[in-house]
Amino acid sequence: MTATVPDDVRDDAGPGLDFPTAWARSRAARVVRAFLQDVIIIPLVWLLAPGSRRGLGMLKRHEGPYIVASNHQSHADTSIVLAALPRSLRRRLVVAAASDTFFNTRFHAIFAALVYNAIPIERHKVNRRSGDLARQLLDEGWGLLIYPEGGRSPDGRIHEFKGGAAYLADKSAAPVLPCYLENTRFVLPRLFAKSLPEPGDTHARIRTQVSVTFGPAIEKGEAESIRKLNRRIEEAIVHLGRDVAGDPLASPPLVG
Repeated sequence: MTATVPDDVRDDAGPGLDFPTAWARSRAARVVRAFLQDVIIIPLVWLLAPGSRRGLGMLKRHEGPYIVASNHQSHADTSIVLAALPRSLRRRLVVAAASDTFFNTRFHAIFAALVYNAIPIERHKVNRRSGDLARQLLDEGWGLLIYPEGGRSPDGRIHEFKGGAAYLADKSAAPVLPCYLENTRFVLPRLFAKSLPEPGDTHARIRTQVSVTFGPAIEKGEAESIRKLNRRIEEAIVHLGRDVAGDPLASPPLVG
């Protein structure tokens, strides 16, 4: 079975926030995506980013919609999170992807939507259109992966969170599952770079040990503001980082 990309997507639809992605959740696209992930993406992750996966029991305690909120270090992060998730959750996961990076051309948009079930979001602020789509998918029972920092951290430090995850948790009542990624910034860091690594660049690696740690689910309090919830989500991921890496708010040393 092959996934058919609609003609309006192939020919007329512009990239960015307006790019349609419903076709990527059709039965045919889901079959193709499952094949690509199981046969190509996941084996590559285990080859290039072997390591530990902790807290998987936290994932098994929840049924229905959920939001995975993770720190962000690398273009490989989404693949690494997918590899860590049980297959049943991976099949029902939507990825919130930056519209200016992964939906900047039709080719990138089709690739991201088909392979990762990505939807375009405005990463610098909560956008009504992308927020409504994410909320609709949560209401339909999909899980959502989002990076609240709004961009990759080049040195591994956790930066201030934007409010997207907290906003969606408030609107959908979905629990937030905090996730901390360690060392992923060393996994193919130049994958989408415009230039080759500089001589002696110790960041440029082909294979490195990583860790993926999930924490207890965070539920929004009845009278809790989105701002306070956002702070709790950030503190939970920082706490996971302290358990794994010491101090994720400080610039860490290079790991050999």
